[in-house]
Amino acid sequence: MTEVSTEDSLIDAVRWNEDGLVPAIAQDARTGRVLMMAWMNRESLQLTAAEGRAVYWSRSRGKLWRKGESSGHEQQIREIRLDCDGDTVLLVVEQRGGIACHTGRTSCFYRVLDGERWLVNQPVIKNPDDIYE
Repeated sequence: MTEVSTEDSLIDAVRWNEDGLVPAIAQDARTGRVLMMAWMNRESLQLTAAEGRAVYWSRSRGKLWRKGESSGHEQQIREIRLDCDGDTVLLVVEQRGGIACHTGRTSCFYRVLDGERWLVNQPVIKNPDDIYE
């Protein structure tokens, strides 16, 4: 691998949006499947790199959240990547428990467009009421 620049730190290399956020895609390290998309701010990216587990920024709650803090479905970091434009982070993760979506599914991308309607293509692995008691 080639180092981009000694001046491009973890935070400085990212092109943050006007709200100080960057989209983060979580991808399963074993299967390559896209699991979810969430937002990160500077602190969550630093914490993710330091702790080795996914930490995101919740726009709706206005606070940091560690993936799996209430469900137990943590994302252990295997690799952190930055796209060519510097405006999207890719987290290659080991998804604990096999559930990434708050709906109890493997992936948040469980709907497939079929003509003009959305079809569900993944079963619920665990009822969300049982996950978030």
